[in-house]
Parts: sequence; structure tokens; C-alpha cells
Amino acid sequence: MLVLNRQQVETLLDLDQLIDALAAAMAELSAGRVSMPARIAARVPEAEGLLAVMPAYLSASGTLATKLVSVFPHNASSGLPTHLAVIAVFDAATGACVALMDGTYITAARTAAGSALATRLLARSDADVLVIVGTGVQARMHGRVVPRVRRFSEIRVVGRDAQKIVALAEDLSRELGVPAEPFATFGAAASGAGVICAATHSTDPVVIGRRLEPGVHVNSVGFNPQGRELDDDTIRKSLIVVESRASALAPFPAGSNDLTNSLDHIHAEVGEIVSGTKPGRTSRDQITLYKSVGVAVQDAVAAGLVLAAARERGVGLDVEL
Repeated sequence: MLVLNRQQVETLLDLDQLIDALAAAMAELSAGRVSMPARIAARVPEAEGLLAVMPAYLSASGTLATKLVSVFPHNASSGLPTHLAVIAVFDAATGACVALMDGTYITAARTAAGSALATRLLARSDADVLVIVGTGVQARMHGRVVPRVRRFSEIRVVGRDAQKIVALAEDLSRELGVPAEPFATFGAAASGAGVICAATHSTDPVVIGRRLEPGVHVNSVGFNPQGRELDDDTIRKSLIVVESRASALAPFPAGSNDLTNSLDHIHAEVGEIVSGTKPGRTSRDQITLYKSVGVAVQDAVAAGLVLAAARERGVGLDVEL
């Protein structure tokens, strides 16, 4: 069994390759060629946390993997990530475990790559202002990955902590070579925005529909069983795209509170747009929304890429259990 730590996973995972690989995998998922049960979890009430299990099998690539991910929101106050994960990859012919790798970085990377894919499919080609709502790991990763599919001339960061939004804006500006500024309110940040990425653990909506301008594309990846990241007006006025209808509308811990009772409002799955069975944006002024709940096929695809690169480069520690 090959063991890969976080630093190795970060080095091995090519983000551009991941975006393209997710496109193919999401099409396979929508076509019914992926085995992926709904996420289940054991809850830890004392810490308001959970431990979730996310298995998937992709017949096209023969990738069989499962992720164990813990979500402990109070970690934010201690400096630990709120999401921690490991991924195990198995031989699809024998069921033997062939690799164990850090899944914390993969979780952040594949989530942002999913939003980048949705942005590539749904955002206007001339979208040049990116808004990041949030200041955590997911917000930072979205700021790094989504600009890979659109050429932004300005990045805006909005959040509750003034010091954190300033720090993230400075970091993104330095890393990307694009002007990035902190904003105190969502309304001010959303004015003139082409793409909005919401990545928070807020219990109250942070994306406000009345502040959304015609033609904007919204990515929402927030996951909080106690609340919602999107208000009703955002849901009502948007063309909604999800990873999987079954996952998005499933009860906690698989689905999204934002989309409760919204089956009739979901326009398409990402994979349906990739394959061309459903259209994406149909007008310049249309507001589009990608609501992500995170699905196991995304983790499996990322882990498969990491494992292939590790084998090619001779990276990792071989161990016997």
C-alpha cells in the first residue's frame, strides 16, 4: 500500500488536469455509469461535528475509492482546518487497498475545481470581476483555482473578519498578480461582479438575491446543517445546476439546506451540460447558480490522478498492513 502525505499530494495534483478530469467524471455520473451511494455520517454532538463516509466507483477508469472526512466547525478557533480527510484507493479487481493519502488538500482542491468547471460552463466569457465570500480554506482555494478558467481583472474579498479579508486579498493579489481588494459588505462587492464564489459556514444567507446583477454566475459550496448560504430570492431567480440531483436533494448529511423542496427549480446536473444533454446559460442576462454539496466521485477522480502521478514519479512510502 502506497502512503502519501499532504505535501506529496499537493505536489502531485495538477489542478488544470483535475478540472478537465472532473468534467469527464461528472458526465459519467449523470449518465449513470458511476456507483456512488449518498454520503452517510456519524455525528459528534458534543463538538457539533461529524465523520462522513464517501465511496465511489468509476467503471470508465476502474477507480474505486472512499473518503473519510470529518467536519468540526469549532476547529476554526484553534487553527485546525474545519474539514480533515483521508482517502483510501482500492484495486477494483481484488478489493485490496493500494493507497492511503491525505484527503484534506484534495477536498479543498476538488471543491474549487468543481466550481471552476461550473464557471467555465456557465459564466459569461467576459466575466472579469471575481468575488470571494469567505476567508477560510475553501475561499482561498477558490481564489486560486477559479481564475484558471476566466481572465479576471479584479478580485474582491468579503467576509466577517476585517483582518482576514485584508490578509486574503493581499495574498491573492501577490500570488495571482491581479488587483484584489477587501470589501465590507456583500452588496458593495457584488456590484459589477461577473462571478461570485461563496465558501462559508454561515448559518444565515450570505448571497442576497436582490444584490445580484443580471448575468452574474454564482458558485456556492457552503455546508452547514444549521443554516443556509443562499437566500430564497437567489434560488428563485437563478438557473440552478448541481453535481447530482439525488445528492443535492437528499437529507442531511448528503444534501443541501439551500435546495430543500427545490426539485422543480434544478435545471441540470453539471454532467448533463458537459455532455450536451442540457443547455447551460441561454442569455447574457441570465443569473446562473452552481450549488455544490461535494460528491464522492470528485474525490475518487482526484485521488486517481494523485496515485497515477505518484507511481510515475516514484513518490510515496510503500507499507504492508
